[in-house]
Amino acid sequence: YAMFNLSTLKGAKMKKALIIIALILGIVVAGVWYVINDAGGIIKTQIEQQGSNYLETKVSVFNVELALGEGRLTISDLDVENPDGFSDEDAFSIDNITLDLGSITSEPYTVQNVSINAPEMLYELDASGQGNLIVLKDNIQKNLPTSTSEPSTTSDTPSPLVIVENVTVSDLKLKLDFENVDLGDLNPEQKTYEITLPTFNAGSIGKPNGIPADQVGLAIADAMLDNVITEAKKEAKDKLKDQAKEKLLEKASDKLKGLFN
Repeated sequence: YAMFNLSTLKGAKMKKALIIIALILGIVVAGVWYVINDAGGIIKTQIEQQGSNYLETKVSVFNVELALGEGRLTISDLDVENPDGFSDEDAFSIDNITLDLGSITSEPYTVQNVSINAPEMLYELDASGQGNLIVLKDNIQKNLPTSTSEPSTTSDTPSPLVIVENVTVSDLKLKLDFENVDLGDLNPEQKTYEITLPTFNAGSIGKPNGIPADQVGLAIADAMLDNVITEAKKEAKDKLKDQAKEKLLEKASDKLKGLFN
């Protein structure tokens, strides 16, 4: 009888221990599932915090969706406000950014392609001739760590290293705005223009050794701004040159009329 009670007691204790272990495992699994399930929300928060810190202006994101089974990350409706000293319009907004994930078995982790779809960007000059996009680019350069060994600005934990094989920007609508600039004798009637740039490749990011994951987005923005600023300056120069030619032709025509009438 005593042996029966002892074995019964041991069995009860064992059963209780197993239940506790099962509960602990359940809590751990639930925690991991929560992190995976809310990965989009975590990434969204990081984009907004890191982006705002580095660009020194507000960055907001509507939604981030991580599809692990498809190896894809989608960022929807990303908006970057103009820096101080410029208009209340957004400096740029992007409908959709898609990241096709590649090798994630070891560092540096690989993103095969980043597709930036239908961005709208404003290239605006203030009264001194300073461009808003140039200010944003300068802010990135000023705030990004100079080496991959420097810690993240928001965490003491080293960020994993990442390589982006390719960045593609398609259907970019660019607005040029010279309303605030004194253009002297030229004084064109039209001071705002809208153009759509052809699809372009902004190159790779982080080769050959990778860069910290929390710097990838800013490196992509920096590469995109490089291309857009170059194109914006070229377009602005061409537009103003065309208007200058028109004014010269008008003046020449008026002079000829005066001579022959």
